[in-house]
Amino acid sequence: MTLQAEPSHTGGCQCGAVRFRIHGKLGRASVCHCRMCQKAFGGLYAPLVNLGQAEIVWTKREPKRFRSSNHVLRGFCPDCGTPLTYEAPDGAALAIGAFDDPSQLAPQIQFGIEGKLPYVDGIAHLPVRSSVEDADGDSYLADIVSCQHPDREMPGEAPGDARHP
Repeated sequence: MTLQAEPSHTGGCQCGAVRFRIHGKLGRASVCHCRMCQKAFGGLYAPLVNLGQAEIVWTKREPKRFRSSNHVLRGFCPDCGTPLTYEAPDGAALAIGAFDDPSQLAPQIQFGIEGKLPYVDGIAHLPVRSSVEDADGDSYLADIVSCQHPDREMPGEAPGDARHP
C-alpha cells in the first residue's frame, strides 16, 4: 500500500514580502461578487479558496489586516498591497491568484450575487489578444521586465520557515 503525500501549496504577494505554505486539503474555491470583496480586490469579484482543514504557515511575514466589517478581517501585503486573506468567524480563505499555481483551484460556487456587475458574464465573449499581440501597439511592452516575485519558493523560503516581521 502506498501512502499519498499530504497536499501542499505555496504562494504569496506580488513583491514577495509575504509568503505562505499550505499543508493539507483545501476547502471549496469560490468567487464573491459582493461590493466589499470588489473593493478589497480592486476587481469585478474576489476569487477565494477556503482553508478548510488545511493549515497555513507564513514562511516570510504575515499580512497586515484591515477590518472591513464587524466580522471580517482582510489580509494584504503592507508593501505591495496584494489582497491575500478573507478571515471570518466561520473560517479563513485565501486569494486564489496569490497561489504559485492557481490553475488547480477552479471556483465551484459564486457568492454575493446581489452585487454581481451586469457585464461580468459577457467577459468570456470579448475579443482576446495575447501579450505579444498587445506589444505591437504599445512599444514599452516589447521589453518589459517583471519585478514580481517568481511563482515559486526562493532560497530562504524553505518549507516550515516560520519567520515573522
